[in-house]
Amino acid sequence: MTRAASRPTVRRIYDPPGPDDGVRVLVDRLWPRGLSKADAHIDEWPKSVTPSTELRRWYHSAEGTSEGAFEEFRRQYEAELAEPEAAEALDRLRELARKGPLTLLTASKRPELSHAAVLVELLTR
Repeated sequence: MTRAASRPTVRRIYDPPGPDDGVRVLVDRLWPRGLSKADAHIDEWPKSVTPSTELRRWYHSAEGTSEGAFEEFRRQYEAELAEPEAAEALDRLRELARKGPLTLLTASKRPELSHAAVLVELLTR
């Protein structure tokens, strides 16, 4: 019998590691500014689950800040995650969540409106 997946949490990479973080996975394509790899305390960095450079740039542009931009971003990002390499990496995250606590790390200033929030939603569906 397989164990139900625990709900992944999202934290900013700049916050200190917590005792309940479990496996810490960086879900940003770019390494966070001003943070050493030793201080990050990450276990995995699957770049294939991160938004494409084009999508990330669009979302962070002036056009990407319009009303409804997050829903359009979500739609495009979910389409990217359906691609084989990304889908395989997403399955790996599901496996990690089934085994125990999983923390998705991002440098985003608003994690609730970032790709990390979309990933949590997909991992808990």
